[in-house]
Amino acid sequence: MKAYAKINVFLKVVGTRGGYHEIASRFVLRRELFDEISFERASGFALECDAAQIADNIILKAKAALERAGFARELAEFFSSHKIVLKKRIPIGAGLGGGSSDAAAFLRLANEELNLKISRERLTKIAQNIGADVAFFVSGLEAANVRGIGEIIEPFEDSLPAIEILTPAIFCSTGAVYNEFRASFMQNIDATQARQMLSLSSEQLLAQYGGFQLNDLFAPCIKLYPQMDRYRDMFLSGSGSSVFFLK
Repeated sequence: MKAYAKINVFLKVVGTRGGYHEIASRFVLRRELFDEISFERASGFALECDAAQIADNIILKAKAALERAGFARELAEFFSSHKIVLKKRIPIGAGLGGGSSDAAAFLRLANEELNLKISRERLTKIAQNIGADVAFFVSGLEAANVRGIGEIIEPFEDSLPAIEILTPAIFCSTGAVYNEFRASFMQNIDATQARQMLSLSSEQLLAQYGGFQLNDLFAPCIKLYPQMDRYRDMFLSGSGSSVFFLK
């Protein structure tokens, strides 16, 4: 199963909820960039990945979430003779949602292959407890307005102009960027502007606003990773490091 990347056309922080940040954002799926996940016969459970960092892979969190949801027996039986194989193409720490998309692809594939018969609505609820972006990828939507801490997903008929995605060889920690926003940029919160952006198409957003206006995380990202400053005339996806520009 393919696990597609996404970009955030805009991302506004509109508040906090405990240790989390509430956002308003436009997620758009990018089908030209994807990871692949499969289940293969094996002598016992394993998670294999062609990338270096898999120790705390979010796929394992998705598996644990399914177990807690009441499917521990089915998963134990199936994975006594199968392994998970992940082929990474989406860069890690790039703001393209690769890990979250992998987790969502695992949930969908397990639901199909193990015949768990979990409804899309329930699978989305399970996804909300795994990571902030996982529910969007489970939804199957091409584009959506995502609010709260990722649990509010509103379909949006969008028209995204032709863009080019560039991913610098810089790992940007999502947690660190959000923490820097909270420490140094909370005074910039503009919930009114965020609400206005939710009603505009991606084409309108990219024509009317600059990168720093569209993504509240651009400034803290550059503060933490000064080498990102060279991309300030582009648009940032998520917490970076991926940027994009109009063709």
